[in-house]
Amino acid sequence: MKLALAALGVTALFASSAFALDPIPGSVTYGGQPAHRLQKAPVGSTFDNTFYSNGQRYTETYMIQPDRSLVITSRIRIGSDR
Repeated sequence: MKLALAALGVTALFASSAFALDPIPGSVTYGGQPAHRLQKAPVGSTFDNTFYSNGQRYTETYMIQPDRSLVITSRIRIGSDR
């Protein structure tokens, strides 16, 4: 059972980029990966970023990859600023 859960976790961690979300203005990764790398954060850990883009408020969740790059795992549109 534990082995199956571990395998599922590894599969999710290395899932195809075909399911990746493209960055939008305001995303941490918009315009490329950030110049600084999150060296102390564990691989697979996540964090959120809330921002405005084109009059809409979004929250994105990022996951740290084994090469220390970031991938957007989810994006939620919260609402507009109007």
